[in-house]
Amino acid sequence: MVPRCLTIAGSDSGGGAGIQADLKAFAAAGCHGMSAIVALTAQNTVGVTGVVEVPPDFVRAQLEAVWSDLGVDAAKTGMLFSRSVIEAVADFLAERDVTLVVDPVMLASSGARLLQDDAVDTLVARLFPLAAVVTPNLGEAEALTGASAPRRELAERIHGLGAAAVVVTGGHGDAVDHLFDGRRHVEIPVERHDVAATHGAGCTHSATLAAELAKGASLEEAARTAARVASTAVRNGLVELGSGDGPVDVVGLRA
Repeated sequence: MVPRCLTIAGSDSGGGAGIQADLKAFAAAGCHGMSAIVALTAQNTVGVTGVVEVPPDFVRAQLEAVWSDLGVDAAKTGMLFSRSVIEAVADFLAERDVTLVVDPVMLASSGARLLQDDAVDTLVARLFPLAAVVTPNLGEAEALTGASAPRRELAERIHGLGAAAVVVTGGHGDAVDHLFDGRRHVEIPVERHDVAATHGAGCTHSATLAAELAKGASLEEAARTAARVASTAVRNGLVELGSGDGPVDVVGLRA
């Protein structure tokens, strides 16, 4: 049976990030993608001009609809926006046995805040312990730990917050993702491209990671594939779309 992957995240009206990016990455990985939308954003390549939260009860209704009929092999969370949404998602997932990737989305690439200040502690306390892996970028890792430190130390600190495993992605300096599973540190080289089309790269990474885990890959194998796929999607990015940072291309639109 085709692997089934669920994204629990916000909608990007510009199609570059959020559930739109996740569903494209699931399809590119050979998985059937499903979604539970937690917020609508008015968004394009320049920025986010508005956010409307989906009522938590309706978020749960979407999760119930997917689980009761289609089933889920792996799920990922992205933008969750508020404490009430996080609590609803965590309450639901705590009752299910599912491989979960938590992408702790806090800011849009434009700088717009996608997670309310009072929701950060809830995200850490409720969802990190449920996750197979947490995938912050370097900026998110520093925000979560309150420290500016090497990726290795940041990964250890986030593991100490309750995450079973951590992949710290992106940032300046060496082009590597850093995986820590509580025992082993693994540095994953990432090919970096000077292309003005990185919108959705983080979503593509975490969605691909979830898809590979759904297909039975080990965590290290999935992290290496996710790094390669996200990098290639940036290299093939659609720089001609919009007047800001263009969307990545994970499905080979230029082929």
